[in-house]
Amino acid sequence: MPINIPKQLPARQVLEKENIFIMEDERAVMQDIRPLNIAILNLMPEKQKTEAHLLRLLGNSPLQVDITFLKTVTYEAKNVSKSHMEEFYTDFASIRHRKFDGLIITGAPIEHFDFEEVHYWDELAEIMDWAEEHVTSVLHICWGAQAALYHHFGIDKFPLNEKCSGIFRHRLFNDHRKIELLRGFDDEFIAPHSRYTNISEEELNNHDELQLLASSKEAGPFLIMSKDGKHIMATGHLEYDTVTLKEEYERDLDRGLSVRIPAHYFPNNDPNEAPMNRWRSHAHLLFSNWLNYYVYQQTPFEWK
Repeated sequence: MPINIPKQLPARQVLEKENIFIMEDERAVMQDIRPLNIAILNLMPEKQKTEAHLLRLLGNSPLQVDITFLKTVTYEAKNVSKSHMEEFYTDFASIRHRKFDGLIITGAPIEHFDFEEVHYWDELAEIMDWAEEHVTSVLHICWGAQAALYHHFGIDKFPLNEKCSGIFRHRLFNDHRKIELLRGFDDEFIAPHSRYTNISEEELNNHDELQLLASSKEAGPFLIMSKDGKHIMATGHLEYDTVTLKEEYERDLDRGLSVRIPAHYFPNNDPNEAPMNRWRSHAHLLFSNWLNYYVYQQTPFEWK
């Protein structure tokens, strides 16, 4: 799916080097199809890295995608330049009148706060409520997934004794062949996790509106979907680059935190060895299946 993004966006250079299909405005207007309008509420501290992570996966399909990056107004990003945010991001007030085919809400390293203690919680809750009528399907990632489970379904997170960080094996449940989101998935697959909290598998299984699609014995629930396909929650980070967990681990050490080496990540469990990406194919599957079956196939050609 060629993505239509500004020429000046720094992530563009990264994607072009990887041969990701990026479309110019001039070429886009010549195609007689309606592009999918996808909004990304980027709550991660390193905005530009997250932009590249997500755009890489959204650009792997045959349709056009127009991207709108959203920012919060109740909290100002500290790890990216103000000029970058002003040029490439917009606030909710500017787009609340619009309808979008898809919305991605990212994670954020704030699990130690109760949801209501987060500076921008009221703003986020308003966006999640708005999406019920203005967005076809929402993909929630990591803390964003926990926020959605809490806000929409009343399932709270709980703290872990230590950080869950690493690459973990997950299994699909018996009825997975009926789930379009999982088409092409292996019965067992691996995915990165990086968080200090978790959610109860029992609560998920007992909720009438939710389906638990994949889980890990070590990391817990991973893929959860509302039965109407409106909300898809991924508690891990299939979108992560090869070195993202390495960078997070080194950052934690620099901060003086007592953290374990990310599990099953470095060869021979040696941080001096370069990690290998073993989750890339399932990352592309998750995003392409979401875009195709839950966004493109479900969204109207003209929003009313």
